[in-house]
Amino acid sequence: MIVNVVNGALLTFAIYVAIGSILAVPFLIFGIGRVDHAAKDAPWTFRVLVLPGVIALWPLMLRRWLRPRRIS
Repeated sequence: MIVNVVNGALLTFAIYVAIGSILAVPFLIFGIGRVDHAAKDAPWTFRVLVLPGVIALWPLMLRRWLRPRRIS
């Protein structure tokens, strides 16, 4: 019983990380400038540095990336 729960939790975690890894690459290439204007011209070393955070927080980054821009 407990083995099935652990296997299910690990499978869920693996799927979450896989989706985050797939979405992180286009986000770091195209979307980071839309979310943070200061990071638009950031070097690749910065993008590699924030990669684990983007993978971990991919639902939040995706929501901010796809949010319509506000005119100010």
